[in-house]
Amino acid sequence: MAAKRKLGKSPAQAPAPAKKAKEEDAEEGLFSSRSFADLGLHPTLCSHLQDKMGFQAPTRIQAQAIPVAMSGQHLLVKAATGTGKTLAYLAPIVHLLQMREPRVERTHGTFALVIVPTRELCLQVYGIAQQLVHRFHWLVPGYVMGGESRSKEKARLRKGISILIATPGRLLDHLQHTSSFVYSNLRWIVFDEADSILELGFGKAVEDILGLLGSRTDASGQNKSKTDHVQRQNLLLSATLNEKVNRLANISLKNPVMIGLDEQNKPSERSRALGKKHTSLLSDDEEEIPVKHNYMVQHAVDDFKLPAQLIQRYVKVSCGSRLAVLLTILKSQFERQVSQKVVVFLSTCDSVDFHHTVLSQLEWSRGLALDAENKQKFLSCKVFRLHGSMDQEDRKKSYLGFSTEKSAILVCTDVAARGLDIPKVKCIIQYDSPGEASEYVHRVGRTARIGEKGEALLFLQPVEIDYLRDLELHGVSLTEYPFQKVLDGFPLNGEKPLKRKPISLDMHPWILSVQRTLENYIASEATANKLARDAFCSWLRAYTAHRGELKKIFMVKKLHLGHVARSFGLKEQPSLVGRSHQVQLKKRKKEQKRERPNNNNKRRKLHAKK
Repeated sequence: MAAKRKLGKSPAQAPAPAKKAKEEDAEEGLFSSRSFADLGLHPTLCSHLQDKMGFQAPTRIQAQAIPVAMSGQHLLVKAATGTGKTLAYLAPIVHLLQMREPRVERTHGTFALVIVPTRELCLQVYGIAQQLVHRFHWLVPGYVMGGESRSKEKARLRKGISILIATPGRLLDHLQHTSSFVYSNLRWIVFDEADSILELGFGKAVEDILGLLGSRTDASGQNKSKTDHVQRQNLLLSATLNEKVNRLANISLKNPVMIGLDEQNKPSERSRALGKKHTSLLSDDEEEIPVKHNYMVQHAVDDFKLPAQLIQRYVKVSCGSRLAVLLTILKSQFERQVSQKVVVFLSTCDSVDFHHTVLSQLEWSRGLALDAENKQKFLSCKVFRLHGSMDQEDRKKSYLGFSTEKSAILVCTDVAARGLDIPKVKCIIQYDSPGEASEYVHRVGRTARIGEKGEALLFLQPVEIDYLRDLELHGVSLTEYPFQKVLDGFPLNGEKPLKRKPISLDMHPWILSVQRTLENYIASEATANKLARDAFCSWLRAYTAHRGELKKIFMVKKLHLGHVARSFGLKEQPSLVGRSHQVQLKKRKKEQKRERPNNNNKRRKLHAKK
């Protein structure tokens, strides 16, 4: 992501002794002690970064990557979320384009191509590019992505886009079918959030794109460029390294400079990690080093680096009380601090739709006595939703709306887990555990960005508590959330008793009251009831989809489906799901009974023939 303003403050708000603040940040390892001017960027661009965009100093990743990007060498950057990766490649691209002679014109076509995994990240990078070229009006950024009008995109490509941000599928479509797309002067190809691009299944599309653009490295390590008159530079940025990213690096990068890898991994070890003969990322003098595949890749996956200022906690909740506890925690958060943003991660699109409806529409009356006349919204803040099945216009409205609000909740799937730099996100709640341990890092990476404080809360059922051990293997340690203190802060019958005997969470009067209100709401609203049933079914399907070692932790047979139904505000388990399981079991038993006599008859016939 593009680096945030230093400690979230504009230049006017910065402490008077700016030099002292810079030194303190440099000591913390987040910001570099160098300035943007020290990196060689054009003075006009440097002043624009500081005066208009509020960037006082580059992060360490930016300080390392920008000079390399300006040198023309291929570049591989591994950096944690929120360290300023977007500015690390956009700033040098803008710097070099504005210096180009003769001056860049729209008719020259596309010079820089940035490939990103999601539509929301596409809009975000485009927004940053727009700000960067503000003083260089002849440079034109643009974007193409799924969900947008192809004809309008073709018209923009025909006019010419200097810096193009694109999602893989739509980019491949235009490369294959838009004859007016001019890329003969293409100099840069950037893969932003490369690990996410590949995890979302765009590997084949990326290979096809590289082939069409002539940027795929062959077995001899040579680049098959169709535009030999243009020096091509490829940059790959990723928060994690894995097998797929390794392969993409092998086919797209030639002898790259590697930034952000652990210091203890010496060049020979890096070479073993990312190498295989002739298509490796080795320099010529390192080719003879014995190859040990994926050494560094495995290390990078296991090494989860999270900001020191991020507070990570978990709350252990029985299945039936999950939603009541979520509502209580959210209410507590916004009563303690009205102006804040919270992101709630869920496993499925149906679950997002259901929880968005509940969080935005649930009403109740103060105290335990239900008073229909004095009902009010349980949560007073705005609630947005974001998932991959939404229409593009709705997705754009949700993303932009949540970004600009001062106090709001975003319920979303993992479509929002990668790359998005939404300002002032205070807390990340993982209501449904991530499918992969590495995804935990990307989810919590939406907060505590560039020196700001943040909190992360993980919901776990008692049968899922072993998930904490899996995170500990990756160096992630969580402490328990003091939920009992949160409960003590809510009134019972309008009063807050000074002393209270310990009560089990499920039987706590506040939780019982919230659960009753929730179940009455779901029972009385047909639309909400339908959403709850759909969410229940999709949640069960997602729960069974955990892979590898996580499958031993997240097991459906350990769950009480009636309690799962309660977590969606349903008083009874949806009969359709229960019947389908029963019908399947009965069919299996009948088939087994039929097979037994048939097998016996076959055996008798065989014996008779003998």
